[in-house]
Parts: sequence; C-alpha cells; structure tokens
Amino acid sequence: MTAPSSCIAVVDDEQAQRELLATALNAAGYTTLLCADGREALDAAPHCSLMLLDVRMPGISGLEVLERVKTEWPSLPVILLTAFIDVRDAVSAIKAGAQDYLEKPVDIDELVATVDDALGNAHRRPLTDTALEMPPYVIAESAQIRRLLVQAARVADSNVTVLIMGESGVGKEIIARFIHDSSSRRAMPMVRVDCGTLPDNLVESEIFGHEKGAFTGADTQRRGQFEAANGGTVFLDEVGELPLAVQPKFLNVLETGLFRRVGGSREFHTEVRVIAATNRDLEAEVRQGTFREDLFYRLNVFPLKVPPLRERPDDILPLADHILKSRKFRLAPATERLLRAYEWPGNVRELRNAMERAAVMANGSLILPNDLPPQLQKPSITQMSGSVLVGDMVEIQRRAILEALEKTNGNKTHAAVLLGISRRNFIYKLRDYGM
Repeated sequence: MTAPSSCIAVVDDEQAQRELLATALNAAGYTTLLCADGREALDAAPHCSLMLLDVRMPGISGLEVLERVKTEWPSLPVILLTAFIDVRDAVSAIKAGAQDYLEKPVDIDELVATVDDALGNAHRRPLTDTALEMPPYVIAESAQIRRLLVQAARVADSNVTVLIMGESGVGKEIIARFIHDSSSRRAMPMVRVDCGTLPDNLVESEIFGHEKGAFTGADTQRRGQFEAANGGTVFLDEVGELPLAVQPKFLNVLETGLFRRVGGSREFHTEVRVIAATNRDLEAEVRQGTFREDLFYRLNVFPLKVPPLRERPDDILPLADHILKSRKFRLAPATERLLRAYEWPGNVRELRNAMERAAVMANGSLILPNDLPPQLQKPSITQMSGSVLVGDMVEIQRRAILEALEKTNGNKTHAAVLLGISRRNFIYKLRDYGM
C-alpha cells in the first residue's frame, strides 16, 4: 500500500462513517487514507502522520491495532473513535498510548480541532481560494466568505449532508446553490423546500407527494420534492421549522432513501443530496424538545456558518454594485460611506431592498445619500464609526486569543476556558480571524 507521507488514516468498518470523516478532514485541508478494518490500518500505519481509529471493529479490534501501532510505530498519534463510551475503555486506551478519545457521532469542529492539536496544522494543504471558479451570482470579497466557499467547494462532490447556519438574509441559499453547482450533480435539478412557509398539514405532501384522494382537495396524484429531485439536490430552507410530527419520516428518507406518498402504500426510492439551512439554534431546539436529536445529528454532518453582513464589511459595496449593475447605477462616495457604516440587521436581503428603493428614488444614474432609506441617511454615532469599531473589536479579540494561547502554551481547550467561552466557539473564532 502506498500513500502520501503526510496523511491521516481513517479506520472504520462502516463505509459511510469513513467517508464522512474523510470529507470533513479534506475540507479542513488534510489528506486522508481510508481503511475498512484493522489489517488495512496496520498496512497504512507506516505511511501516515496520524490515525483515526474506530474501537469496535470485526476481526482485529481498535484496541489491538493501537497496541500494535504503539509497539511498532510509537511516535504515530492515534485518536480513538467509538459510539460506546466506557470509562474503563477510555482509561485503557489512554494508558495504551492513544492521543485522544472521541465519542460518536463525532462533532466535526471538535474532530478537526483535536487533529490540529495533535499535528499542529503542519500537514494541512493550504486552504486557498485562488482556484475557485466563482459563478456570477456569488459575490465574495471578504476573507470570511472566501474561506467559507473553499470549504463548500471541497464538500461539494461528496454525498454528505450539509447544514448551513446563519441569520436571516445572509445568503444561505446562495451557498447551497454554489455547493450544488460545484458538484457532479450540477446537471440534475436542485429543488428548494421552504419549510418556514408551508402549512403544517401540507409539509408532508410537499416533501413526499400524495396519492389522489389522500385528503380533502387531493384531486390528483402529485410527486413530492424528493421524487422530483432524484439524482440531484434537495435544499431544505429553514429546516428548523419542520413540524415535529414529520421529522421521523424525514429522518427515515435521509437514512434509507425510501418514502411513501401521503395516502399511498407503495414505497419509492430516491437518490438525492440534502443541503439544509436554518437561522435557528437547532442545538437549543433539541434541548427544548422541539427538534429531534437524531435528525439534528443526521443534518449536522458538515456544518457551514455564514457570518452576518456587519461582520464582513468588505462585501457591502461589491454586493451593492452587483445589485445595481443591471440598472447601470453607481454610488456616490458619501453614499458608500453610509452603506459601510450601517449595521445591516436584515443582512444582504435588507441591502438588496435598500438598493432597489434607491434606484427608484434616484433622479439620475448616481445614487445619492438622500436616495437611501431613512434609517441609512441619519446613522447614529455608533453606526458612523461602525467600520472603525468593528475593526478595533476584531483586533482586540484577536489579541486576546493570542494572549490566551500564549499563556496556555497553545492548548486550545485551556485557552477557551481562560477566555470564558466554549471550545467550539473558540474554534469558530480562530477560523473567522484566519488563525
């Protein structure tokens, strides 16, 4: 077996789990080598920089592989993965030389952070946007969005489910479209289901279809969106609005590809890639019992978080110019300053509405400050200095993170505790600031 000298061996007897972990690590810039059992893991060990190792596998178990690895290749870091957390197993694994021990379903951010800690980022391929082909509907000047698009492009050709998170109006559908268009499914349909606008009694019919006579008003047979998108992508917008009663059936089609139309007994199979989006905190919804935990984990295989417009001011003017381009309008310098100073609580959607209104109000081809909506014409002192304040705050937070890492000798978990935030939030901030 040959492999790059700098790679991560992903060892799991379940193919879906291997592919899921590899996709996450590839998107983070790592090279991976997939192993289906303990024998393949031992063959791969001399060629790898780190091993992700499932504990419970048929044949040679993970703990047996660990023992062999630590005898023959003692410097190779091993991270154990298991769905069956047992304190005795954990103690045995650490004593046997495991670098760390993570529970399935694996949190992707925690996985990447743990691998980073073990390897120090030394084996990552550089995440670069220079090779990205930007479709005309994608406007991305800020470093935050370009980094997000690099990850989106890397996950595009896999079949794993992507969960796009972000405030209302940030452009989650644009990211979903970019993923679909960057994938091998681009020639097939991408079907959008708006879970937030469908009445509860019609959601199941919209997603799965219905047979004639299934309910009052069902005068004809109807195909659902999963049927219509076969071979392509289903985009579930505002998936947090999905009624609790429908969630088990939705989970089933995600796991098996099988479903029945409402009022029917025949079982259909569909082969689709699912991308979901939400502006809700689904983890909080799970805790409150309004969203199924198993469905959340099935959706949250590869999370992408779109930052609000106020956190990426470099995108404001390019987006405004793009919106106005077809109408051949341009912005006066004073108008540009107002646009950059405003906080945009409605994000890109609010910017689009403001530009469309300004185009109607303008007397010529130049958009002046008094053509803007009233809330933009007289910004507060905070808004007027917003770009400066945002820049200052980013630098303050960046320095605090660097100081915390220095005080804890680079330990991300201890640095997060020192700053009083969760490890996951700390990892997000490292990525947002390009650190």
